[in-house]
Amino acid sequence: MHFTLSDLVTDITQNACESGADLVELDITESEKEFRFVVKDNGKGMNKDELKRAVDPFVTDGKKHPHRKVGLGIPFLIQTAVQSGGGWDIKSEKNVGTEVSAWFDAGNVDMPPVGDVSGMFRTIFMFTGPEELIIRRKRETGGIPIEYEVRKSELIDTLENLESTESLILLDRYLRSMEEG
Repeated sequence: MHFTLSDLVTDITQNACESGADLVELDITESEKEFRFVVKDNGKGMNKDELKRAVDPFVTDGKKHPHRKVGLGIPFLIQTAVQSGGGWDIKSEKNVGTEVSAWFDAGNVDMPPVGDVSGMFRTIFMFTGPEELIIRRKRETGGIPIEYEVRKSELIDTLENLESTESLILLDRYLRSMEEG
């Protein structure tokens, strides 16, 4: 179950990281009116039939989670976006990659809370899979505009790894400072 928009973004980004991609990009834009994200990968992609099955909550390929009979990540995203006055789009091409985007009306009473964005970014940077992961963040709320980009390769160059406790503490501090502006 997803309690925040950060949970939804994390789930969709994890799918991209597990797609065989060597590049995953996450763009998040937040304003007083809207929360929007786009996850793009250059992984295995999907053909039209696979894409149709991906949005069906009662279908799963059984590969990622062999014990499951349903796949709910994208259907939960769609339901949440629509019920909160937003929308969604998925573009995919076999052996080229996938782009998932969703937007949410920030004034809608059914929009879930955004959640811990810096904590979400830390978790996403810890995912295995892509050689490069790029997060772009733009926020225009509370009168303080924030815009930044963070690359996994630059973090590893600076911190040496993203596995040690010390590196993760420094990463957390850095991401939280970026959110503060």
